[in-house]
Amino acid sequence: MEYTPNLRKKYSDEIIPVLQKEFSYSSKMQVPRLVKIVLNQGVGKAITDKKLIDTAQKELTDIAGQKAVQTVSKKDISNFKLRKKMPIGVKVTLRRERMYEFLERLISVSLPRIRDFRGINFKLDGKGNYSLGISEQIIFPEIEIDKINVILGLDITFVTTAESDEEGYALLREFGLPFKNIKKN
Repeated sequence: MEYTPNLRKKYSDEIIPVLQKEFSYSSKMQVPRLVKIVLNQGVGKAITDKKLIDTAQKELTDIAGQKAVQTVSKKDISNFKLRKKMPIGVKVTLRRERMYEFLERLISVSLPRIRDFRGINFKLDGKGNYSLGISEQIIFPEIEIDKINVILGLDITFVTTAESDEEGYALLREFGLPFKNIKKN
C-alpha cells in the first residue's frame, strides 16, 4: 500500500468539492491546487561569519526534511562588503508528499508555538500565491533551542494554480491556514 499524506487526502476528498461548489467550477480540474512551498532564509550576517551560512543550511534542511541549497549574491555591493557569488542565503523547494507533510507540521505544530499568536495576515500577491514571514526559526520542533547561536527569520511562500487572490485564499483557508482577518468582498 502506498503512503498518502493526510492533507493530500483532505484535498481530494473534502477541499475539491467545497471549492468546486463555492466557485461553481464545471470540472474538478479547474479547482486550484498547491504546487510548491518554498522556504527561503536570507543570512546577511554570513558576509562576516562564514560558519553562519552552514548552520542556517543545516537548520533549514532539518525543518524541511529535504536538503537546502545556498543562494549566492548576483553582484558586488561595496557598501555591504558584498562580493559577487558570495553565499548570502539558503532555500529549499518542497513539492508533492514533502510539501503536504511540511504544511501539516506548520499548521498543527509550528504556528501555534508562536508567542501571542492570533492568526496570520491575509495578503496574497494578486495571482493567488501567499508569502508568510516567520521572525524566529525556533518555532519549529526540529530545531534544538540549546544549539542556536543566532535567531534567524525565514520566508515561506505557497505557490498555487489559483487565478485570483480570492481563489488562492479559499484554497489555503480550506487547508487550515489560520488567517486572522476574514476577507471582505
